[in-house]
Amino acid sequence: MVFLTHQLALPILKIIRKPEVFPYSRAQLHEMPEGTLGKDLITMIDENRFTLLTHYARHDIKHILLGYPTTDEGEVSLQMFMLGNGHISFPVLITVLFGSITMPEYWSSFRNAYRKGKKSPAIDGWNWFAIVPQHTHELQKLINQ
Repeated sequence: MVFLTHQLALPILKIIRKPEVFPYSRAQLHEMPEGTLGKDLITMIDENRFTLLTHYARHDIKHILLGYPTTDEGEVSLQMFMLGNGHISFPVLITVLFGSITMPEYWSSFRNAYRKGKKSPAIDGWNWFAIVPQHTHELQKLINQ
């Protein structure tokens, strides 16, 4: 799932839609104070040996805020949350469908993520790049009300 998302879906989506350019560099993220979303983002990227993909940073931010790891289960859980939260898009639907069919061992996790999304305030309209300097914990409290 992670391979399909990062190696297949991302390049195709970059062609189909014009992604927003992430306004922060690695150096700027490293300079942010501890506990901020930006600092947590670069820490997660470094710990996982990822590359900061400027067209994909919003997705990585969601992993941090929602608490889903960058595993197959975590990828599908994140999209299940988004579906439950009212965000319906091609990537969400494909990931949810594929994950539900191929990973029945995680159905309980997926159901919990969907329910969490239903209960949480809508986050689809957030300005993802504007919140980067804010404290991660405070943003998570807004989601988990």
